Amino acid sequence: MISFLISAIKIIVLLGVLITIHELGHFIVAKICKVKVNEFAIGFGPAIWKKQGKETKYTLRLIPLGGYNSLEGEEEQSDDARSFSKASIPKRIAIVIAGATVNIIFAIMIYFSLIATSGTYISNEIDEVLDGYAAQEVGLQSGDKIIECDNQTIKSKKDLNKVLKQTKGKELSTKIERNGEIIDYKIKPSEFKSRVTGIYLDEKCKIIAVEKGSSSERQGIKANDILLKINGNDVQSNRDIALQEIRKEESDSINLTIKRDKAEINITLTPDYESSYYFGVNLKPAKDTFWNRCINGTMETQEFLLSIVDNLKQLFTGHVGIDQMMGPVGISEVVAKTDGVREFFEMMALISLSLGVTNLLPIPALDGGKILILLIEAIRRKPMNQQTEMNIQLLGFAILIALSLYVTYNDVLRIF
Repeated sequence: MISFLISAIKIIVLLGVLITIHELGHFIVAKICKVKVNEFAIGFGPAIWKKQGKETKYTLRLIPLGGYNSLEGEEEQSDDARSFSKASIPKRIAIVIAGATVNIIFAIMIYFSLIATSGTYISNEIDEVLDGYAAQEVGLQSGDKIIECDNQTIKSKKDLNKVLKQTKGKELSTKIERNGEIIDYKIKPSEFKSRVTGIYLDEKCKIIAVEKGSSSERQGIKANDILLKINGNDVQSNRDIALQEIRKEESDSINLTIKRDKAEINITLTPDYESSYYFGVNLKPAKDTFWNRCINGTMETQEFLLSIVDNLKQLFTGHVGIDQMMGPVGISEVVAKTDGVREFFEMMALISLSLGVTNLLPIPALDGGKILILLIEAIRRKPMNQQTEMNIQLLGFAILIALSLYVTYNDVLRIF
């Protein structure tokens, strides 16, 4: 019971904070643009607290799963000079975009703070050259600094790993700084292959996602299948045991027993092989200074932002299926399982960034859809027909509701 209450408090706090700052973004910019705000509300349902300000009513409602600003003239006709509809298009766009923007800025601030206070980054200076790898073969030494690789500047381990992944094993022109002297090397990275199946498991061996184009997808494995046995060995609903069995290279194929609905299905899977490339060096951590912590925070936060954009790109290009999306139920489960304050704030940053970026997509009923309509109005130099705009918004809303129901259905299947 106590565990349930703690989980519920986590979810309410996280959603309450993110919704509040989102709506505050709209509210503050509306006030700056001198647009009249009739009501500022957090939550839905019956009001449990309210206060009438000079012109705005502030309301806290029972169900903390949403919120809204009621702007004069946003949803209805109004002749008030301070109505939303009377404001200039740039002001209206600023008001609409403000909520998502605040969510993105909040996520950046939280994530940067977490990373910057956790330590520094791994530098470009070699601490140890490993036996049998490419670096040893060409003569790299401890104390060397890798300053350039494939015409790209290297300042950290992350920069080097990125180049090695992009270039896929080709010989690389590499500049090394040794005792103040720049030395040019040609280095062909060492290649190592590992078996991959393209399936992603939760802790209890339920398949939560299947990678597009993978051997698992080709063999008909689906999300929400439950992995029971590998090569006849019971995985005991334990992901670690399952991964150990998958990594064994006793044969070229893997025999899987999965449970789908009430049926058990046997599938013979031929794994794909994925190549990884290494120079074979251990790099030194950068000095633990305030400046280096800020650099680390900036680099990691940039990666954090790009990961969300990349996930959206994969969704719209079909590399990630809609069945792999997570809705309110799935998010609530993940939030409830967070362990400690740091992990909770990491999840808050991730959800805040996702909320902000998703809200800016040009889809009717989202803030991005409203911005698109305002841009069309600016190009046409006249408002869109009110009934047409309403129909577009209703269509978008219906699509979002249908998508939400589908995603929630998948969330429930993943949990149970």
